[in-house]
Amino acid sequence: MTTSIDRPIDGSLDRLDYAEALQHLSEASTDHHFEAFKDIDWDAPEMQFPPDDERWILPASDPLSRHPWYVSLPRERQIAVGRHRLTALTKTGSQFEQLLLLGGTQFLMGLDNRNPEFRYFMHELTEETHHIQMFQEFTNRACPEVSGCPRWLLRLFPVVGHLGGLTPALFFAIILAGEEPIDHVQKNQLRGGGVHPLLDRICAIHMAEEARHIGFAHAWLREHAPQLGPVSRSMIGVLTPVVMRIGADAILVPSRADRKMMGMPRKVVRETFHRGPEAAKFRRDLFADVRACFDDIGLRTRGTRWAWRAMGVDGRSSRFRAEPAAASH
Repeated sequence: MTTSIDRPIDGSLDRLDYAEALQHLSEASTDHHFEAFKDIDWDAPEMQFPPDDERWILPASDPLSRHPWYVSLPRERQIAVGRHRLTALTKTGSQFEQLLLLGGTQFLMGLDNRNPEFRYFMHELTEETHHIQMFQEFTNRACPEVSGCPRWLLRLFPVVGHLGGLTPALFFAIILAGEEPIDHVQKNQLRGGGVHPLLDRICAIHMAEEARHIGFAHAWLREHAPQLGPVSRSMIGVLTPVVMRIGADAILVPSRADRKMMGMPRKVVRETFHRGPEAAKFRRDLFADVRACFDDIGLRTRGTRWAWRAMGVDGRSSRFRAEPAAASH
């Protein structure tokens, strides 16, 4: 097993046909994978959490870091709020990975024997179990009182999981609604110099494997979306921006329970994540890759773009996968 971060080139799968892409993904998962309790030195001195650890102060990539409310807090409160905020993002990521497992097993049950999608997606689900383990272990150590997802959404997860078998195309759109925002946040954190070394290590591992997961979701949609009928295509085209907005808000906007524990006024949430040009740009940037994929496969059309605009997730599509947001505006 490798312990280095070996991230595949973003967008390289787009140059392969579907069978080659599946083989590439399966081989990469076999040769380069991680385990939560083998590839992270949890007890190393630099991985611990002293109470006055300024590494928890929110990075500039987090919109909350620039709000006057957070800036005006005393140093010790900035540390406490930053620790809770970053752990809540990680906990929510774990909950979305569990949703992927629920729907993923339903999807696999519908595949025929000898379908190569089974092998790769089983690799993916195996990797997700390790992501859940490392996210949860981090949560337990860093800030076990966090809640993560809103409770109303958690109650819907078992229902949403059935979509993996009932309507796989919508399920893969939901996968991207969960994977793209957390991947975007983690990339920005590491590009900005990182935060706490334990979280940086977890993000690096997650990003390396998540590149394959996102690549497969894009490849699956490119392969299967053209086979959808006109009603299904319209339904997916309209519902995708809805689930994108729900996923982005669930992952990035603090839940009521977490907001209460951080002592964050509701006004701060509205101003940081819902209103103003900066919040709108942040949402748009999350899904530039998804827009490019849906443009290519004809699921973002004149008849469906109104939904993308209404949900605040419309905008310019990326020119290549994982194009940095600053370069696309």
